[in-house]
Amino acid sequence: MCVAAPVFAQDDTPPVSQAEPLPEPVRAMLKAAAETNDPAVFNAVTATARKTNPDSAAEIAALEKDFAETLRERKAQLAIVEERELREAGLFQNWSGRGELGAFRSTGNSENVGLTGGLTLEREGIDWTHKLRARADYQRSRGITSREQYFASYEPRYQIGERLFAYGLGQFESNRFQGFDARYAVSGGLGYKVVENDSLQVSVKGGPAFRHTEFVSGDQESSLAALLGFDFDWTFAEGLKLTQDANAVAEAGGQAVALIGGPSTTLSLVTGLDAKVSDRITTRFSYSLDYDSDPPPNAVSTDTLTRFTLVYGF
Repeated sequence: MCVAAPVFAQDDTPPVSQAEPLPEPVRAMLKAAAETNDPAVFNAVTATARKTNPDSAAEIAALEKDFAETLRERKAQLAIVEERELREAGLFQNWSGRGELGAFRSTGNSENVGLTGGLTLEREGIDWTHKLRARADYQRSRGITSREQYFASYEPRYQIGERLFAYGLGQFESNRFQGFDARYAVSGGLGYKVVENDSLQVSVKGGPAFRHTEFVSGDQESSLAALLGFDFDWTFAEGLKLTQDANAVAEAGGQAVALIGGPSTTLSLVTGLDAKVSDRITTRFSYSLDYDSDPPPNAVSTDTLTRFTLVYGF
């Protein structure tokens, strides 16, 4: 009996390509890119390597995984080092600041144009932030001073949680054309960061306050009050920042402060627009309004001040 030989169907499936090792020059190029610790550089090099060496995709993917893990470990180590340095830093370390110089135009109790200058210092730690601010507006013509205003404040802040914080405030201001030689205010309370991201920061705060005023007439007045604050900073385009803060000491951007209680209520608002010129230099245009519901005799309730300044960060 004759048995027919089995017939096998022909397999037309193309052979699976075998993974090939990366050429040594390409591997060296990827290693050099990884040593930059720059994801943009490494991603650009791996994209080129993948196109020119498609059969080595698995090895390239493994190198990408190793780079990502190395980068995470490096960031974690840097974070530990930075935290240790912050905790061990001395009182006069880790301060940053900016100086401001320019011109102003005022309306209200005095209407003139003059010079304005300011200084802001800030120290950020793990839980504590300290802010010091000072500002002076001065104008003198033909031997007569028509504008003389000074302001200084210190605000420590303790971060209780991710968004909740406690604040303290000590503030001094002098403006003879508003009717007082000196006005002191101290306050403490709680605040909350409503929004906190790279482009938008919004926070509110409030607490009791004590205010003492020394008038140009020689009279003095002390009263309990309440302080309400609102801070708004918005970077709406590259190099441009709009600030409108309700904060007794937020002169860094814009500010509005409300002290309510006693015989009068005072409100201070500052809206600012910052335009970045370079890494350290910024131009700033700001408009401020000061309101006193019970001004001294011969003084009006509302003062406004428009400032244009150059700001140098350090």
